Amino acid sequence: MSTLNHFFWMHIGAGSFHRAHQAWYLHRLLVQGDKRWSIALGNIRDDAKPLLEALTAQKGEYALETVTPAGERQYEKITSISKVIPWDEKLTALVEQGAAADTRIISFTVTEGGYYLDTHFKLDQANADIQADLNGGTRTIYGTIAKILQTRRARDTGSVTLLSCDNVRHNGERFRDGLTEFLTLRGENELLAWFKANTTTPNTMVDRITPRPSPDIAGRVKQALNMDDRAPVMGESFIQWVVEDNFIAGRPALENVGVEMVETVVPYEEAKIRILNASHSCIAWAGTLIGQSYIHESTGTDAIRQMAYDYVTQDVIPSLTPSPLDLAQYRDVVLDRFSNPYIRDTNQRVAADGFSKIPGFITPTLIECYRRGQQPKATAVLPALFFIFMRRWHEGELPYTYQDGILDEAAVHAMFTSADPLARYARDGKMFGPLAARAEFEQLLRDTVARLDSWVKANTPLATTH
Repeated sequence: MSTLNHFFWMHIGAGSFHRAHQAWYLHRLLVQGDKRWSIALGNIRDDAKPLLEALTAQKGEYALETVTPAGERQYEKITSISKVIPWDEKLTALVEQGAAADTRIISFTVTEGGYYLDTHFKLDQANADIQADLNGGTRTIYGTIAKILQTRRARDTGSVTLLSCDNVRHNGERFRDGLTEFLTLRGENELLAWFKANTTTPNTMVDRITPRPSPDIAGRVKQALNMDDRAPVMGESFIQWVVEDNFIAGRPALENVGVEMVETVVPYEEAKIRILNASHSCIAWAGTLIGQSYIHESTGTDAIRQMAYDYVTQDVIPSLTPSPLDLAQYRDVVLDRFSNPYIRDTNQRVAADGFSKIPGFITPTLIECYRRGQQPKATAVLPALFFIFMRRWHEGELPYTYQDGILDEAAVHAMFTSADPLARYARDGKMFGPLAARAEFEQLLRDTVARLDSWVKANTPLATTH
């Protein structure tokens, strides 16, 4: 399918989000009759092998179910994935596709922890995966893209846009800085010069709540589309994609299908990360602590909704004003989306990766409040909830497995067995940056944790007492 009139957009990260978001936009272009681009989909790790095999059997096609807060469901067969890349340990097929001349965009979705950056946005060189890739491996996005670019350069297959599609602030810049540092550490000076001259890394802001597909979705897809689908995805009806228009080797006409092509995504991503992503985590941690399983259930709990509302209203909106967005309206739309009972998004999914989310999503607002001379009482609720949440994890009392790409289990257990766990937590520079040295911040966390402990106890008859 590789002719001069057709180009590949290769995506690394075969999870639900890409298939409910970027793949949907590319599919809309195909529906409009623009057949110049299609997706080649692959993965770095072997955890998506069953999914990739299911998609291969279905020739890349699958169903997307979307649902509104009022319960209106729509079904669509997505056809934009024309090639499913088989996984092997050396990522041979992925590198081949990435290095092909007709691959003009390589995008990727990694979790917050998948950038392996510390609070100063430097590579965490102590991480075992980064160590492996500095020695030539392909466990991380850096080692994988380095190998692809090495091959492109050797074969002279031309420039390529590298596109981050995730919730990390300034994601294109963060990736570019991370890969620059990675190649520098490896002494790959010629490849580094080629990378700087032959790639662009636009920042993007992506948004669509995409829970893990529930077991009953296949039956609804069968009824709606008469399709036996082993890889369906579901998402809310809301969707947004804001992209900096800086593509070095051509791009699809994304503006024709509702993508906002802009000069800078900063105001959009700041609003999304601080209002949507941070509130989402707040709701998931709080809901888990009082025995709830789903986001809509926790958002519908007045006290929890109030925590998220106060955090945005009192601290975030003043931090982000002025903004091209109506921030109060954005807050209300977000809380309405979280209340959607048909999405059935789990607290477990949203509660993940707290050790990346606090420094990335929450600490900037804490810092800005202090800069304004304001005590961030409403924002302090979020790291306080996470402290209580991780104390539950330490005690083996979470109702599910907590997933975190950068969780140092031994260090967290050591913190909670120390003489003063809260002091250790508040003084963690990786989490709280310059606030780790401020006694007033530590005291605010102590007061907030004490208050929330009382709230948890009052709202959970079976809660562990401390």
